Amino acid sequence: MERYKQVRIASILGIFGNFFLAIIKLIVGFISQSQAMLGDAFNSLSDILSSFMTFLGNYIASKPKDDDHNLGHGKAEYVYSLFISFMMFILSLKVAKDSIISFFHPNLYHYSILLIIVSLITIMVKLGLYFYTKKLTKQNNNLLLKANYKDHRNDCIITTFTLISAFLASHNIIIFDSIVGLGIAIFIFIEALKIFKQSYDVLMDKSISNEAKKEVLKIIEKYPEIKKINHFNSTPVGYKYYLSFTIFVNGHMSTFDSHAIANNLEKEIIQKIPEIYLVIIHVNPL
Repeated sequence: MERYKQVRIASILGIFGNFFLAIIKLIVGFISQSQAMLGDAFNSLSDILSSFMTFLGNYIASKPKDDDHNLGHGKAEYVYSLFISFMMFILSLKVAKDSIISFFHPNLYHYSILLIIVSLITIMVKLGLYFYTKKLTKQNNNLLLKANYKDHRNDCIITTFTLISAFLASHNIIIFDSIVGLGIAIFIFIEALKIFKQSYDVLMDKSISNEAKKEVLKIIEKYPEIKKINHFNSTPVGYKYYLSFTIFVNGHMSTFDSHAIANNLEKEIIQKIPEIYLVIIHVNPL
C-alpha cells in the first residue's frame, strides 16, 4: 500500500504545481499573444488533468481483489493512462493550429519581460517535480508515475524553448515563437503516442517480456522431474503479470510429490521475478 500512497502524494503535488503554472502562463500568454507561452499553458492544463487521472487511476488500482475482480483492479492505471494520451492528442492539434495561424500573423505578438520570468519559474518548479517523481518511479514500477515524471521532464525542455523564443522576441525575432509553438505541439503528440502504445499493450493483454520468460524457463530447467511444459500464458494485471502453464511429470509419481514440485516452483518464480504477481501451474502425467 506504500506504493499507492506515494503515487497519491505525487499526483496531488502535480495537480497544485501545474494549476499554479497554468494560471500564470495563461495570463502572460494572452497579454503577449505568445503562441509558445500559450502552448506551454495548455500543456500545463493537460498536466492538471493527467495528475488528476493519476490520482483517480491509482485510487482504483489500490483496491484489493474482490468477487467481481478476481485479479484486482491494477489495470485501472492503464485505462486512465489511455485517457491521458487522448487528451494530449487533442491538445497537440489545438496548439499546432494556433501556432500556424500565428506564423502568418506575427503582428499579434507583444513582447513582455514577464515571459522570461514565468519561463524561469516554470523550469524551477518542474525540475523539482521531475526529480521527486523520478525517485518514486524507481521505487515503484508504475506507468502512471512514469508518464508523470517524463511529462515533468518534457515540460522543462518545452519551457526552455519558450524561454529562448521570449529572449529572441526581445530582439525583434518574433517568428521563432510560432516555430516553438508548433514544436511543442509535435512533442506533445509524440509523447501521447508513446503513452497510448504502453497502455494499449497492457489492456490488450500483451505477453510478458522475452527476458522475463527466459528467466522463468531457466528456473523450470532446475527441476529434473519436469519432463516438458506447454500452454505457457501470461496476462498483465496492473504493473505485474499473472502466469499459467502446464508441467508434465512421470506418470508414476504420486499426486502429493507432483504438486509439491508445482508449489515450490510457483514460490520460486514469484520470489525471483518481481514482475510476476501470480503463478498457476497445472500438473499432467507423462
